[in-house]
Parts: sequence; structure tokens; C-alpha cells
Amino acid sequence: MSNIQRSNLTIYDEIPVGDPDLWIPTGDLEQLLSDSLIGASLAGLPIRTRSKVAKSWVAEAMGYSAPPSFQKTQPRFPGQLLDTYVQKANNLQIWNEELSSARRYVLIRVDSDDVITRIKVVNGDTLAVLDTTGTLTQKYQARFSERGQGCQLFSSRDTDLIEPLCDSGAVGSTQRRPEEPPSVEEGILPIADLFEKLRAIVGNSFKDSGAVSERSRGEALHRLVCKALGYTRYGDNGQFPDVRNQLLEVKLQTSPTIDLGLVLPNSDEYLDVPQLGGHQIRHCDVRYAVFDAKTDGTAVAVTGLVLITGRDFFNRFVQFQGRRLNKKLQIPLPSNFFSA
Repeated sequence: MSNIQRSNLTIYDEIPVGDPDLWIPTGDLEQLLSDSLIGASLAGLPIRTRSKVAKSWVAEAMGYSAPPSFQKTQPRFPGQLLDTYVQKANNLQIWNEELSSARRYVLIRVDSDDVITRIKVVNGDTLAVLDTTGTLTQKYQARFSERGQGCQLFSSRDTDLIEPLCDSGAVGSTQRRPEEPPSVEEGILPIADLFEKLRAIVGNSFKDSGAVSERSRGEALHRLVCKALGYTRYGDNGQFPDVRNQLLEVKLQTSPTIDLGLVLPNSDEYLDVPQLGGHQIRHCDVRYAVFDAKTDGTAVAVTGLVLITGRDFFNRFVQFQGRRLNKKLQIPLPSNFFSA
């Protein structure tokens, strides 16, 4: 906050994602806004005025001067890549634009008296998985063809940006957590080392919680991945990629269709993690562990693995074509969304 105040930047001035001095990480942003805004009242204000006042408070909490009026940019806060929504009901409405994986969404909960009670900051991927109405249709998908091939290290090397930052001795500390951002000091495993550790999962099985509970299946595999990589505990904060500490996204495939979310794996869009070695990390730098699996309805058996960089992803998997955007996205928020 103090760095932004001293910089004299406006909310419209670009800040590199992950900049160590000026970019506010998502977790820190949620805490900062909670400390500043919870308890404030928007009572008696018309909806448009309420929205402007809330945005002004958000700007000031981050250390910016609130502009006299807000430009109709997408997002409204381009410098920190965020939008704000004041929520009295559990129905989030986003008009005339797509959800963006790179964007942060500040959801401000108010009670029946229009007093701010909770703040939640999430990215577009988190909101995308909450859609249960079928109206959110702009997710990318790919096909896992030629399954049943065992273990394959498709990308023999990491991207040119990541490779110099790798360390074969990474994940040696019992203090590290899989959901924490990666760091140069603690190191990132090279993709070849990742492969050797992850291939040990092939041949394992776990209880099948049912096709309607993909999250539970995914969590079971995620736990196996954390253990295989040497972490002493399982951790998942719902952010992309699954194992942020190793820039690793995990996919469990009991069918050929791979759900990819809102950003293509080979995208050069920046990832919301701190810079590494002075470099901004891109989606294409993420490593994808695509696990082939079979289920008999009782147990899921892991039968294969493809480990690949986002940059190479579509050299192995075929992208489905077609993408549609609704004029209004309506996303029902779970009743425990603000307390989770």
C-alpha cells in the first residue's frame, strides 16, 4: 500500500503481474480490503452510487487516489487487474464480457442493512467452476487421444523462462506448502525430475466418489501428487495451478475430454504469482500432469501419465473448437462462499 502511495500511480497505470513492489497478491489483497472495508455502510445509496463509492474505497485501501469518475475500462482497475461487485444476494451477474482467468474479482458482501460484512477475492477460474446453470459456456476443452500409452514425458525440457530457475533439490524442506507460490530461493523441480516422482503414482488406485463428484476424485489424486513430490501435507486453495509451488496443474482423465478452463495452456497471459528471478510467469510455463485413469464405479485406477508444458500442450492434445459468450453471466454463489 505504501509503495503504491509513493509511486503516484493511478489505478489505470499498468503494473507487471507479480511485481515485488507494486503488485498486490490475491491473498494479501483480500486481507487488506477486509481490514479496510468490513463494517463500512453503503446504506441509503442508489445502486450506481453504491458501486462507485465501493470502488473508491477499494482504490484508497490499495493506496491509490480514487478518481472523480471511473472510466469504463475492462477491468475497472487495470493496474491491479481487478473488478468489484457488491453482493447482497448470492447471484453474481457479469454483463457483456467474458470471465478472465487473469482477472481478480473483488466480491463485497453486504447484509440487509447494506453494511459490508465480508470480502472475497477470487480469479475467473474459481468463478467458472461455480456455474451450475449451463449458461457459462466459454471454457476451453481438449481431447486426450491415444490413451493407454503408459507414462510419457512429452516435454523433455521446461520453457526457456523456467529452465534456468529449476533446482533438482527442490521440495527438500518440510516447511514448504504445495499451495504457496514458487520462489527462486526454494527452487522448482525440473520437468524431468517431476516426471520421475509423478510416474510412481501410476498403478495406484483410490475410492471412486462418483461421476457427480469430480472434485472429490480430483482431491484424492491431488493428495497422491503432493505425497509423491515430498510435501508433508496436502494443500489446495482452489487457485490455478493446483500445485502452485511447482507450477504444476493436475488433470485426472477417466474420459477423453480435458477441461481447460478460461485460458489456453499455451497462452502467453501472465499468471497471478510473484515474479521469479525478475520474470513474469506465463500460463504457457505451467507444467501439466495429465493422468489417464479407469474406473469400475468403486475404485479409480491410475493407468498412465503425460507430463507436458503448457507451451507444448496442443502438440499432444487436440483442442476442441467453438466458444460462445452469453450477454449476461449469472453465477449462483454457494451459501458458504464468503465463509469458505
